[in-house]
Amino acid sequence: MAITAAAVKELRDKTGAGMMDCKSALSEADGSVEKAIEFLRKKGIAKAAKKSGRSTNEGSIFTYSHAGNQLAAMVEVNCETDFVANTDDFQTLGHDLAMHIAAAAPLVVNKEDVSADLLEKEKEIYKTQAENEGKPAQVVERIVDGRVEKFYKEAVLLHQPFIKDDKQTVGELITAAIAKLGENISVARFARFALGETTNDASDSQE
Repeated sequence: MAITAAAVKELRDKTGAGMMDCKSALSEADGSVEKAIEFLRKKGIAKAAKKSGRSTNEGSIFTYSHAGNQLAAMVEVNCETDFVANTDDFQTLGHDLAMHIAAAAPLVVNKEDVSADLLEKEKEIYKTQAENEGKPAQVVERIVDGRVEKFYKEAVLLHQPFIKDDKQTVGELITAAIAKLGENISVARFARFALGETTNDASDSQE
């Protein structure tokens, strides 16, 4: 049966699971949200949302340097215990995040980190573009909202498609790691260095 966007949203709201996990669960459950929740609980993914508020005072700093040493990234990834910080899964996650940051060049960790001034500037640009394209006034706002969401996917780390698997976002990748490792995991800050470019860094924790 067809999986509706409303059902996916409801399941995401109730479990905190990623979009692809929710679609998969709903498919397995023939569209039943309650059965999909049970499916996600069995996989451990639904528990990740409950862990997202717990403090993360351990972790590691990961680095990645591209061949030729002209592009590099550094990211601080936090978890709850040094035991998890030393696991292969956590180390792999950290190195994947550093490589992703080097390749995808995010501006900030969360969309809440985007400055109000930058967001307003982007909205004004999108509004002017839509008006110049001759779009009716009643649809300009919807176009602006759509382009803001696209901006988030390009600029915000947790909303970017993961470079190794663009069917999931970086945020969904981290949610899956939380479910697997049983601890809250967050990105505290990152920095990206490209030869001849101004350094970009960001700091804040995952929602």
